[in-house]
Amino acid sequence: MTTMSSNERVLSALAHVEPDRIPINYSANPGIDGRLKAHFGLRRDDDAGLRQILGVDFLGIHAPYVGPQLHADVPGRQVDIWGVRTRYVEHQSGGYWDFCDFPLQSATAEQIAGWPLPDPEDFDIGSIAERCRANRKYCLYAGHAGWGCVINRIGKLVGMEQVLMDLATDNPATLHLISRKQTIELELLARTLEAGRGYFDFVWLGEDMSTQLGPLISPRLYRKHIKPWHAQFVSLAKAFDLPVMFHSCGACSWAFEDLIEIGVAAVDTLQPEAAGMDALTLKGAYGDQLAFHGAITTGGAIAYGTPDEVAAECRRVLQIMMPGGGYCFAPSHQLQDNTPTTNAIAMYETAQAFGIY
Repeated sequence: MTTMSSNERVLSALAHVEPDRIPINYSANPGIDGRLKAHFGLRRDDDAGLRQILGVDFLGIHAPYVGPQLHADVPGRQVDIWGVRTRYVEHQSGGYWDFCDFPLQSATAEQIAGWPLPDPEDFDIGSIAERCRANRKYCLYAGHAGWGCVINRIGKLVGMEQVLMDLATDNPATLHLISRKQTIELELLARTLEAGRGYFDFVWLGEDMSTQLGPLISPRLYRKHIKPWHAQFVSLAKAFDLPVMFHSCGACSWAFEDLIEIGVAAVDTLQPEAAGMDALTLKGAYGDQLAFHGAITTGGAIAYGTPDEVAAECRRVLQIMMPGGGYCFAPSHQLQDNTPTTNAIAMYETAQAFGIY
């Protein structure tokens, strides 16, 4: 088979056509990312060099925020443009910037309504086209695994328990905050896609809707408050003739029929340890309707096994997922800092060696 470009390879897989080889993606925490670069003799900031070695086909293009500071600095915290706060928490393998404080948890309706949020005018849309042109060798996507998300993104401001309660009780203040945030992201996505028209290959959206056992919220509540927003994002992507990949952690197959209904082409993460999310079940039940991205668990052999066990698990998933196209090889989440360097290398060497059609 003739060697495909990255966008040809990914779009073939998303359309359930067997490409020349499986598309490959990469995502990692800073610790393992730095160790991989050191192993290959790369600079700490040489993301392109590492992508080339690993055979990565994907690259996200986003408009950076260039507007005024919207929220005051907080000692010991990082504060983003939405007002979300994180603090650094160390652990045995490194550390994380973990979400904290939840500044709108006890806010009044007036405080929530007046909370400063970024203006789409304050993003550098003008840089999109040039950055797309400079990276055309990749399959380019707009958005990311958290774009259009309600529960996680709003929960970082009001707290997870609060957002779930507010969805269940139709709390007008939180529903207004959701509407403000989603409207901003819709407009920003529209401007990004227009600026990169002809360059973008797909749109990536997400919503963490599940625990490891089942739905985080009832399907009825999802269809009432969240699915209509997801449908708007998918419709926007379709207006640009772009397929949509949708991220959710956990046992999320309960929502696949809803995602298919609104036009989602592919689903991402695919935690095999979650209920009903193993590769064989998903391929058999949804392989003719959805493409898959992920399925190489970061909580199994990659973290705790040997390189040979990693290679065996990757081959097993490839044998299940590859036939008929419809699969993109990737970790189920970012590779974690407890991933041995040799295991990460074995993962990508196996993909390159056994992912050929």
